Amino acid sequence: MNFALVPIVLASLSSGLSRELPPTFLKGGFKAFATALPRSAGSWDNRKVSLRKKLQRLLGDLPELFTPEVTIEGKESKEGYRLERFSFDNGVGDMVYGYILIPSGHEGRGPAILYHHQHGGLYDRGKEELLKPTYGKLGFATGEALVRQGYVVLGIDAYSFGDRRFQGPAGEREEGGATEASLFKTFLWQGKTLWGMMVRDDLLALNYLCSRAEVDSGRIAAMGMSMGSTRTWWAAALDERVKVAVSVCCLTRYQNLIAHGDVRAHGIYYYVPNMLKEGIDTESVVGLIAPRAHLTLTGDSDSGSPADGVRVINAFAEHLYKLYDKAENFRGVVYEGIGHDYTPEMWEETLTWLKKHL
Repeated sequence: MNFALVPIVLASLSSGLSRELPPTFLKGGFKAFATALPRSAGSWDNRKVSLRKKLQRLLGDLPELFTPEVTIEGKESKEGYRLERFSFDNGVGDMVYGYILIPSGHEGRGPAILYHHQHGGLYDRGKEELLKPTYGKLGFATGEALVRQGYVVLGIDAYSFGDRRFQGPAGEREEGGATEASLFKTFLWQGKTLWGMMVRDDLLALNYLCSRAEVDSGRIAAMGMSMGSTRTWWAAALDERVKVAVSVCCLTRYQNLIAHGDVRAHGIYYYVPNMLKEGIDTESVVGLIAPRAHLTLTGDSDSGSPADGVRVINAFAEHLYKLYDKAENFRGVVYEGIGHDYTPEMWEETLTWLKKHL
């Protein structure tokens, strides 16, 4: 496809990075933009304040956060860990269901992981990703692998997944994807966004995780693949209690996604109104994590995360971490010839990052 190109240049990056976007961006009068690079850590800290306020507004009129009262539905001893099934009311009448995995013999307070499951149309899976092999190239359950490394691991079902797949306005007459679509529409009528409500549930789960006697609230990581990755970098951007983040795939720069004609690569849950109109692309959200530790792992053949956009995000983050003199706290890897996958090499990077920073 041949386009007359509209350049976006991040000229002040030491890498001399230049990215180009096609004129599809001019449809509707919209013009492509580059996110201004801060000149100092202090200037970025100042920008963070107004940026977080904007994001909170764009996510919708969300109910306030609180530490939920949790009901433990059951406990079970597994090989190398104890499994607890729990639920809580998220304050708007919806029950949230989750698992927490605690290493056998765990004593005192230790590091913990807020684990976010993927989408993939696997509406019946949700939090089961912690206990069942989900990624074919890995061949094991990621939650079990993490708890056996000594981490307390907590994960919940997102709206329309797992035990929540009938939790829409039609109840059991709709399931999974139909629930997701109905929630998206209903929340818009209420001045909310589905994505905002999903992130809010993740932060309620974080509140619960911090309250657990087994957890050192100063040593919490968030991680996930695909939708779980996006949940991770949004949660970490909005809440500084997340000290370490691992984002596998779904590091999607919105303008580049449009330019490649791949907006369809993400489900309806993903979209937040007015982001680009407000001059906010993914590098700004991800940048809110700096200077806390953040690892991004993306395949260059992942259509949902165009590689040119991934490189813009990673370069912007690298710039920020250098301003804070914390370059070692960010690592962005783009894998040649890899699509939307969680590979063994990515898993080893994940474990190494967690061991180093958590």
